[in-house]
Amino acid sequence: MTETNKIAKNTNTTLAKSTLYFSRNYIILTFLLTFTLYATAADYDNDPIRTLLPFDAIPAITKPQFVPAAKAKLDADAPVIGVTFNGESHVYSLYLLNGHEIVNDVVGEKKIATTW
Repeated sequence: MTETNKIAKNTNTTLAKSTLYFSRNYIILTFLLTFTLYATAADYDNDPIRTLLPFDAIPAITKPQFVPAAKAKLDADAPVIGVTFNGESHVYSLYLLNGHEIVNDVVGEKKIATTW
């Protein structure tokens, strides 16, 4: 086999592998796009609203109590919502908000509702 034939054979093998790789990815991409379009095309306009909990079943926190950041029992990367108004800052733990969903508070002389 000549050197030119070896190069041509290697080029054809590489081209065949590239074509197979492209075809496989094209099929996967086509499937994902089709599935996404189908999933987003669903019509929920006639679905009834289902009430799972009675009115006011999840109480809001109306008188939040705060501790200095150094004394908070949260990891440094714990998820929180922070609010600052007029130089005053309050931070609400999402772990706490998972159970209450709403904190009514006053921050920097502004009444706020923090929701989750």
